[in-house]
Amino acid sequence: MRETIGILFMFAGVVFDAIGCVGLVRLPDLYNRLQASLKCVAMGTSMILFGTMIIAGFSAVGAKAFLCLIFILIISPTTEHALARASYIAGVKLWEGSIIDRLKQDSQNNGTGK
Repeated sequence: MRETIGILFMFAGVVFDAIGCVGLVRLPDLYNRLQASLKCVAMGTSMILFGTMIIAGFSAVGAKAFLCLIFILIISPTTEHALARASYIAGVKLWEGSIIDRLKQDSQNNGTGK
């Protein structure tokens, strides 16, 4: 039973990763693609690691999967934020269909510019 639940989590993780890969190809600009990649990593890879934890149980493999899961959930959003902010500061333009530029609004309100 434990193996079946673990495999279901792993399968759901692979589905999230596949959907995230489609988003990486189909979305129009860097910022939208970063969003898709974060969802892909945060949900997909985390579910695969959680499935591995369930299957492995309380063993060295399960502990390593847990540590990797925690590391990914902490580092992934931080990395995405740093990449998006650095890209914005470097001048990577938003997609023409983007409606709101919150970073530009905040920097104008604070008087700091870029």
